Amino acid sequence: QVQLQESGPGLVKPSQMLSLTCTVSGGSMTTSRSTWSWIRQSPGKGLEWVGVIDYDGSTDYSPSLKSRTSISRDTSKNQFFLQLSSVTPEDTAVYYCNGRPGTGDYWGQGTQVTVSS
Repeated sequence: QVQLQESGPGLVKPSQMLSLTCTVSGGSMTTSRSTWSWIRQSPGKGLEWVGVIDYDGSTDYSPSLKSRTSISRDTSKNQFFLQLSSVTPEDTAVYYCNGRPGTGDYWGQGTQVTVSS
């Protein structure tokens, strides 16, 4: 059973960088054709796809967030990371990590990130 767990600060000040970690267990991030994503949900809004890192390390980002987003990974720790720069209160959301290793669609429980001074 693949499990994902988000971690990171719950409060970030405006203009600073948001950094989150997703730790994957029960599966490998390098499994062929697997994808590992970040998705968020702002208050009163639907789910918003932030970006993805594939099994081979290639990345893709939401066009609306691309200029501020970086997703990377540490395969030795089976972790992947989200960095979102120059945050504003509009980046306040519950951030989820998602994994699709070919055996299903797996989600972390989500972590609340609030952008506020």
